Amino acid sequence: MTTARDSRIELLQAVADPVRWAVLEELRDAARCVCDIRERIPVPANLLSYHLKVLRDAGLVTATRRGRWIDYALADDAVARMRAALPGGGGGASA
Repeated sequence: MTTARDSRIELLQAVADPVRWAVLEELRDAARCVCDIRERIPVPANLLSYHLKVLRDAGLVTATRRGRWIDYALADDAVARMRAALPGGGGGASA
């Protein structure tokens, strides 16, 4: 059984990785094609794909297919969810 606390910890673990944090910073102002993200974050394509999947699974990033390209964007509620996951951030009682 996953508790609210466990969910908050999982969300924070998703953003704790330096590569994933860099991806979130890149998506802060605008959606980007994965090819643009790769140019700005120097990691192998398979590793970037893994990190994008972790962020998608955490609900922090959305993906939209545009022909053969995939555009990634920060989810509308990503910042609020990250803030709420912090202790005292309004994410519920600590347990």
